[in-house]
Amino acid sequence: MSGHALIIVDMLNDFIDTKGALFAGAGARIIVPFIREKLDDHRKKGNVIVFLQDAHAQGDAEFEKFPRHCVQGTWGSEIIAELAPQTGEHVLPKTRYSGFYNTPLARILTDARINIAEVVGVCTSICVMDTVGGLANRDYMVRVPRQGVADFDPQMHEFAIRRMEKIYGAQII
Repeated sequence: MSGHALIIVDMLNDFIDTKGALFAGAGARIIVPFIREKLDDHRKKGNVIVFLQDAHAQGDAEFEKFPRHCVQGTWGSEIIAELAPQTGEHVLPKTRYSGFYNTPLARILTDARINIAEVVGVCTSICVMDTVGGLANRDYMVRVPRQGVADFDPQMHEFAIRRMEKIYGAQII
């Protein structure tokens, strides 16, 4: 039997709420109901659920590239209410694009004997793609539902979808 995990990337107020510091656009709002359905389905099946949560320090170097966003402990870094984590689900603060950088994600997946990971969230060309790359480098089967990812930039979104499929071997479903 295969171990399955759902990894939800950065579905946070600063990216998803129109008042957020780095609102990812209408496409980010549109994916919320789809991700909610996926979350409900994975919960019913008893699969591992992991929320990745951008959580930057006040003066993070990333703010030289992007506006200040998702500062640790602020409303902006909180997971949106529609997808609130439940007891036993993993919430992993992260400070870089990949969900594997200085987080226990690798250990969680190994300990749970996961071999299939489904990845949803924002932004397709940044944190989603880098996390999918980390999964591919660890030989996980990866599924990325097109309806479950969004990006600021439609061209970068399409590039990331193609890269994840062609380079990382992810199943785009």
